[in-house]
Amino acid sequence: MGTFAGEEQERGELMKINRRKILTLLGMSPALLAEAQSKPGKPAKEAAGGPKIEALNPRGIPPPITLVPMAPRLSTLDGKTIYLVSDGFPGADAFLNQIKVWFSKNMPSVTTEFRLKAGGFADDDPKLFAEIKAKGNAVIMAIGH
Repeated sequence: MGTFAGEEQERGELMKINRRKILTLLGMSPALLAEAQSKPGKPAKEAAGGPKIEALNPRGIPPPITLVPMAPRLSTLDGKTIYLVSDGFPGADAFLNQIKVWFSKNMPSVTTEFRLKAGGFADDDPKLFAEIKAKGNAVIMAIGH
């Protein structure tokens, strides 16, 4: 019989933990639930009869997403210049070199230019991007994870 009561107490503790996890996932503070449960005989509105507490979601509201359409597809690659750009992730240069070899064997009229982008994958490289806009027709960019 003692074992059964222990199991019931353990289940009750697990339920409390699960409630906290659920509230946290919903972005609510478990403290709000604790105050509402502090007076079990009264409804939540009566239990909060003292000063009003306002809780804010610490995650905030994300800004709206602006969709940017893809560039139009080239009708042909013949005579075009394709920039092969690496962000410096290990192995990206070897991968792009294999792409360069493929183009030289299968599409010799395509010119490929390998470039290493300054900074990380999310950093801007205005000098490189200006060169690509001025001299390139397309980009294959290797971004590491």
